[in-house]
Amino acid sequence: MFDYKAAFQNAIDQVKTEGRYRVFADLKRVRGRFPRAVRRRPDGSEQDVVIWCSNDYLGMGQHPVVVEAMQAEVEQAGAGAGGTRNISGTTRSAVDLEAELAAWHQKEASLLFTSGYVANEATLTTLQRILPGLIIFSDSLNHASMIAGIRNGGCERHVFLHNDLAHLESLLAAAPADAPKLIAFESVYSMDGDIADLKGTIALARKFGAMTYLDEVHAVGLYGATGAGVAERDGVLADIDIIECTLGKAIGVMGGYIAADAVIVDAVRSWASGFIFTTSLPPALTAGALASVRHLKAHPELRDAHQERAETLKRRFAEAGIPVMPSESHIVPVFVGDPVHTKMISDMLLEDHGIYVQPINYPTVPKGTERLRFTPSPDHDDGMMDALVEAMDRLWTHCNVARMPAAA
Repeated sequence: MFDYKAAFQNAIDQVKTEGRYRVFADLKRVRGRFPRAVRRRPDGSEQDVVIWCSNDYLGMGQHPVVVEAMQAEVEQAGAGAGGTRNISGTTRSAVDLEAELAAWHQKEASLLFTSGYVANEATLTTLQRILPGLIIFSDSLNHASMIAGIRNGGCERHVFLHNDLAHLESLLAAAPADAPKLIAFESVYSMDGDIADLKGTIALARKFGAMTYLDEVHAVGLYGATGAGVAERDGVLADIDIIECTLGKAIGVMGGYIAADAVIVDAVRSWASGFIFTTSLPPALTAGALASVRHLKAHPELRDAHQERAETLKRRFAEAGIPVMPSESHIVPVFVGDPVHTKMISDMLLEDHGIYVQPINYPTVPKGTERLRFTPSPDHDDGMMDALVEAMDRLWTHCNVARMPAAA
């Protein structure tokens, strides 16, 4: 008989051999103390740590405005949503949240999903069912959820070199002029920290009659006058056909959504299996997200502080000769280039210095580009930054990892 257990064990052993086996840190977040947390070690002892890799970029997951809104909603509406919206109806806070999100992105409508991954996969798959003969042009560094949605739809697809508008234009020019087309790309790319040329991409879409699909997952809440994302910052919200975002990063809770013209949203709502057959978000989550969005819209100083902290950390790393990778966003990636060394440094930072940052290895990034990815928040103070830079400097020497020339 086939040895099923051995096959699974071999799969795990392969990942371990390649140095990219993931071990989840057992962390207890304590309300009001972000980015501090308490880690439970394998032996049961506890350790105070500072989290440096959270995608809760602004600490909104613990903000009193959000927590109090969620507690109030639990008291009023209970814990669960009761099932899918098609069967159980929809909660008032979900309806209000969708209206708020649509207005935020200057669109007619929005639609909630259970995660940003599901929003991408379901929407991109569904667009191919609604638009026969659709050709999708996808950036080579698009997120796995976008790739899955594009593949699942089975349409013709072309991958253009990352942020290379000349290559994109050549692919568009070679496609049939009368075929429906979609350009799928992100604003902020979360591993390298670079930002797409939105205006240039929109110009190409207009030239060749294509729709635009923009993933703002790592930008929503963080860029623009009200935090609606890079499209707001660059003044092109009206020119993007479909915007996809998450509620699980800067907004601080869980879920995903799209925003677009009402007819597009209605068509996706009516056709997307990933929406139709999935239990909807609990009322507490939609109420918390609504409170978070309203707070973020009214507090641009959070975004200013966030950008300052990111720029300061990049400068501090460069001054210490730590190989911080070029990044024009809030993402602070530090190049290591080897999965074993990346994991070793991450483990030593955690165990010896109480600094938590996860190693980023293949398949999240290409082999040979392994890195540590730091995401400083407004709550990371100068003392925390001092401790981080000192620990990194010490470990870079201890582990004999290549440095960059120290900044003058």
